[in-house]
Amino acid sequence: MNTATHSPSSSRWRPALAAAWLCAWAWLALAGGPVQAQEIRNFPPAAMRGRLLVTTPPQVQLDGKADVLAPGARIRNTQNMLVTSAALVGQEVRVNYTRETTTGMLQEVWVLTDAEAALRRPGSERPWYNFFFGDTEEVTPK
Repeated sequence: MNTATHSPSSSRWRPALAAAWLCAWAWLALAGGPVQAQEIRNFPPAAMRGRLLVTTPPQVQLDGKADVLAPGARIRNTQNMLVTSAALVGQEVRVNYTRETTTGMLQEVWVLTDAEAALRRPGSERPWYNFFFGDTEEVTPK
């Protein structure tokens, strides 16, 4: 009895199997293809904007001035996932941040995407002074 390594009936499945794999590959390529537009996160109205450089955690520099991360501070990357401050050592990143009300330490930090950094938002500019020159008539609300 002559036994073949593969029967003629199994060879007709090969094109169908190849077509199925090709369809599955094409579907995966299309489903995981171009990334959708980045979603802009909602930040608290009190969040400020700055440039953060983690030097030696919890020591950081914010806009070139020494600052400190609060114990339990949360840092979120551009995908909104929590990261450790050690992962950002030596990198200067554009961030939104909030501070603890009692200590003034950095409590929440969000590393911004390019789209988020391009947006102007209320509360992102800090006043450099709290006094005005000139006529008080111009600055007094009516």
